[in-house]
Amino acid sequence: MSITNVETARPSMRPRLPEELAASTPFLMKRLGFAVKDQSMAAYEKAGLNPYHHAVLAVLDEGSRETQGAIADALAYDRGQLVGLLDELEERGLVERRRDPADRRRHIVRLTPDGKRALAKLRALARQLEDDFLASLDEDERAQLHALLRRLAAQHLPHCAPGGAEGSRAAAG
Repeated sequence: MSITNVETARPSMRPRLPEELAASTPFLMKRLGFAVKDQSMAAYEKAGLNPYHHAVLAVLDEGSRETQGAIADALAYDRGQLVGLLDELEERGLVERRRDPADRRRHIVRLTPDGKRALAKLRALARQLEDDFLASLDEDERAQLHALLRRLAAQHLPHCAPGGAEGSRAAAG
């Protein structure tokens, strides 16, 4: 069975959800996740990249994970999927790959100057998307929502738990 997400298409014309679903926090989280993903994908597409590219560039900017395997592991991406993303980024001149001189089976991946500039633009885009999506919340509510989400992530997605540089940077894709 295929379910198409049409949350963002003419929301005012959609019938109200049954109260049972609207009262379900996981259901609302899922629907909001679909909505923010749809909005993000459209905005990133206009920028010529996607949130997955942003995530790869952000990992590379940390400088601690430069091998393809380490990048894939950090983002929980399939290694084949990562190779395709790196191919796209390399074609655009945003990353460069070289054989690891210490282990010829591995590739070292680095941001190029153009990649650093693209990452700065993607970070600005992500901030704008977040501001637009959370526009109905004030600063305190946004901070509270983020803290609650981080706590849930620490329980269900331990790799998203706060700590070190990861806790101080905004996450992407």
